[in-house]
This record gives sequence, structure tokens and C-alpha cells, in this order.
Amino acid sequence: MLNQIKGLHHVTSMADDARTNNQFFTHALGLRRVKKTVNFDAPDVYHLYYGDEVGTPGSVMTYFPFPQMGLGRPGTGEVGTTLFSVPKNSLGYWSERLSGLGVEGLKTAEQFGEKRLHFAGPNGDGFALVEVTEDKRAPWLHGGIDADHAIRGFHSVAMRLNDDGAMTELLKYMNYEVVDTADGVKRLAVNGGNGADVIELESMPNVSRALGGAGSVHHVAFAVENRAKQLEVRKALMDTGYQVTPVIDRDYFWAIYFRTPGGVLFEIATNEPGFDRDEDTAHLGEALKLPTQHEHLRALLEKHLQPIDSN
Repeated sequence: MLNQIKGLHHVTSMADDARTNNQFFTHALGLRRVKKTVNFDAPDVYHLYYGDEVGTPGSVMTYFPFPQMGLGRPGTGEVGTTLFSVPKNSLGYWSERLSGLGVEGLKTAEQFGEKRLHFAGPNGDGFALVEVTEDKRAPWLHGGIDADHAIRGFHSVAMRLNDDGAMTELLKYMNYEVVDTADGVKRLAVNGGNGADVIELESMPNVSRALGGAGSVHHVAFAVENRAKQLEVRKALMDTGYQVTPVIDRDYFWAIYFRTPGGVLFEIATNEPGFDRDEDTAHLGEALKLPTQHEHLRALLEKHLQPIDSN
């Protein structure tokens, strides 16, 4: 079993408009933009990161906003819902806030004994807020939302699969254990994880495979402490038969990727070096930061990339 994995690191999705995406996460949800950079493989497209004050692993939602990208088609083989942790008794506040901002898809529910508020992102992205009694993670408090209501980080991701059998076995190997089943949904969790340590699986054998696009999750990343732990995980996965990429330097973490049996793309990302490696904590996410290999394109990219701040 891979005891190096402690929960989620980040979730990366796609969007069709950078300004709308930025406004939704920084204003509607009150998260901090902790990095404004570009896609390593398509530098004419932003890579935007949102999270808590410092972008703590387990709090970071990231986006590739491809201009005018077509909407994705929901289905199996994907993360269908990304869930955030909020304090107990805060869903009334959130329902009123999101409704007032015109957010669609608002629906209350209760699952595994937890109250939830489901809602849709700008591109139909599946999100939910989950009331959690004892989440001691510190929220970002300069996004217009007070400490009694602010998002603490991820609670979980919920995957839609044709069959959850192989994914269950993989997650067990990755330090998760099945802790509950309700209404056809299987819940797995990491014991002693980082707070973002729950995964939910739903088998949907009669549903077509998802087609990626705006509003779709591109990949989900799991957290390991450092590069040494990551290499241990990579070797173990390869020894088990998975095709795993070489280690890739993503500036703010190192990453490896592999495709799971259910079709979802997994990443294993390091907690080091963090988002303050090239910006002071007080100014995270303000300047356009470029990977070294794309720095020579700065003048061109600054003209091309859509301004995303209201000022």
C-alpha cells in the first residue's frame, strides 16, 4: 500500500473564459488566486490557481481557460463533482449568496450524514459545499467571506464510473480504505490525511463515457510530501503495471501522471516547493509568471492573454 499519499493536492479543470472563471472563484466562492501562469503545453492559454492564503495542497482548484472552448459532456470516466469543506451551519449563507449571484443548479442534499449544497460553475461544472464539523484548516479571509462561512479547502471528489471495482482496488493501494456506502455511492478515505482526504465512487453502467470540454475536470492530483516519496510511489505504480510518466517540473510542484482503469487521469504531486517560490506570499497570484522555457514569449503573451482583473 502506498502510505505516502495523504489526500488530494489539487483538481484541474477546463473553462471557456478566463475572466469569468477568475470572477467566479475569487468573488462568488471567495478563494484567493494564488498563481497566474500559463499552460506548459499551450502557453497562449492561462493556468489559473485558486485556494487558501498560500495554496496549501488540498485547497487548490486550477483551470485551463481555453477561449471559446466547447462544453464538455458529462458521463462516466470522470470526476463529476468537486466538493469543498465549509463550517457547520453555513449552507444557508451560501445558498443565499450563490442564489443572489445568479449561480445555477442550487440543490440541497444530505449524504453520509453530511449536509450539502450542490451548484454549477460557469460552464456547468459540478460543485458542492459540504458542512464539516471539525475542519481546522485556515480559510482565506480576504475574499469577502468571513471565517464562519469561508471555504476551508477540498472535502472530496466524486467520480462517475462505468464500474467502480478496479478503481476501488487502485484507491485501496493508494492508502484509501472503504469507510461507507450509501445510495449506491462508495466512500473511501485516507486515515490521518490532509483534510482533503475523501473520494466518492458511483457506478453508472448504463451511462455513456464523458467527453471533455469546458466544465470538465481534466485531472485530479494526489499529495505526497516530497520528491523522494513521489519516486517511491512512481516505482510502486510501475511495478504494479501502470504506465506512469517521468517526473515533470511544474514550477510549484513536481508531477507524475497515469491513466486509471476507470478512465480518470491521476496525478501525484509534491507539496514542495509551493506557490511562494517566485512571489512573496502577500502578492501571490498578482503578476503573470511564466515557465522558464516560455519567458521569451512574455511580450507576445502579455498582449495576447485576456485581462482578467476588473481593475
